[in-house]
Amino acid sequence: MPSVKVLEAKKAQVEVLKEKFSSAVAGVVVDYKGTSVADDTKLRKELREAGVDYVVAKNTLIRLAVEGTALAEMDEQLNGTTAVATSTEDYVAAAKILSKFAEKHENFKIKAGFLDGELISLEKLESLAKLPSKEQLLCTVLFAFQAPMASFARAIQAIIDKGGEATEAPAAEEAAAEAPAEAPATEAAE
Repeated sequence: MPSVKVLEAKKAQVEVLKEKFSSAVAGVVVDYKGTSVADDTKLRKELREAGVDYVVAKNTLIRLAVEGTALAEMDEQLNGTTAVATSTEDYVAAAKILSKFAEKHENFKIKAGFLDGELISLEKLESLAKLPSKEQLLCTVLFAFQAPMASFARAIQAIIDKGGEATEAPAAEEAAAEAPAEAPATEAAE
């Protein structure tokens, strides 16, 4: 029989995991078996910089943490070594970083993923990993808004650079007006 101290520590771990799962907008469950300490350290650093929380936990504790929620369906994937990456703000970061890491490391496997408390398929997780980051999407939108204004500003600047002179269309009209005046003079000379 485990001691009271050990049981209290495990209950605290389950509560921490429950909080991580409930506050996360997105998360990924992975099998990290065979990952070297150096690779794991690099992965944790990259996840931390992206605002993703990464924790290794016992499968039993994860089962207890998701019990009674929609995430309880991932019970089938909870075997072997398990780590959970959760993000409270970015839907894409955990999936993007862990998918890239899994491509480079043969033993590292993605088991499951979830969005807003709902389990998603591995295909959806892969497509989520291919999405651009929030910053990239914002840059794209801002560029789309800025492009018409920038074109207008360049057109105005071109007019200013010409010294405010009229464009080529009126100059062509002046040339056309001068041409008929010369034509009768050549006819008279004949």
